[in-house]
Amino acid sequence: MAQISVALPPTPAVPVRDQFKPIKVGFLLAMHLGVIAVFWQTTWAAIGVCILLHALCGGLGICVGYHRLLTHRSFKCPKAVEYTLAFLGALTLEGGPIDWVAHHRQHHQYSDEPGDPHSARDGFFWSHVLWMFWTPNDKDFDELTERYVPDLLRQPFYRFLGRYYLEISIALAVVLYLLGGWPFVVWGMCVRLVITYHSTWLVNSASHKFGYRNFDVSDLSTNCWWVALVTYGEGWHNNHHAFPTSARHGLRAWEFDLAYGFIRLLKSVGLAWDVRMPPAEKLKFDTPRAA
Repeated sequence: MAQISVALPPTPAVPVRDQFKPIKVGFLLAMHLGVIAVFWQTTWAAIGVCILLHALCGGLGICVGYHRLLTHRSFKCPKAVEYTLAFLGALTLEGGPIDWVAHHRQHHQYSDEPGDPHSARDGFFWSHVLWMFWTPNDKDFDELTERYVPDLLRQPFYRFLGRYYLEISIALAVVLYLLGGWPFVVWGMCVRLVITYHSTWLVNSASHKFGYRNFDVSDLSTNCWWVALVTYGEGWHNNHHAFPTSARHGLRAWEFDLAYGFIRLLKSVGLAWDVRMPPAEKLKFDTPRAA
């Protein structure tokens, strides 16, 4: 009998990261070198500014705003709250929300497979930082954003943040200098940004290598407690990959999730609703398994 073949729709082409960006290398080197200035530009007030801005911009801006809200829509909130969280995220200099969310949605579609922009199968340092130094060309990047973030492209505010996030951070640096001189700039910008960068990157690298797994998923994602500690709960990454749209990442009693605590706080005062959670019937834990 003749074999019948069924034509399947073609898989969308994955944008090739074919452009090396030395300017990104230079910028990251400058930020890391700027940290050296802490040896002569340190005050307790400057350290406090660093901690506060890290919590606001890294914790609320990236973990809650860019990731759980804009990327996965794990809860709803007023536009004023959404835009505030996105603005704080832009102050981390990790890019505007459009390109950040596009890369992360692409990561979830092809997690640790060809097409993942920072696949852990390509090595720890590639998934940690090196992937950022190669970017798609302009045509492929436009196709990437049109495919993954049409919802954000329609909103002028997100296009504004994507275009002017660098200028906004420069304005913040000027304000910090006026308030506390170079110690505020060194700690509020260089130290804070470097800590935020490596915290974010560890989710892509360490949380795909170290830790344990609650759920059998097809990628390498793990739950890594020390990454969760420095990322407000983002290190419970195996849980997240099992239930990407869940606002809660820490699912076991010991899996502390500060970002989810903030979302619960918003909900308690009426500023968040439709907070998404994993289906109760699917939360059947086995003994945690090492990665």
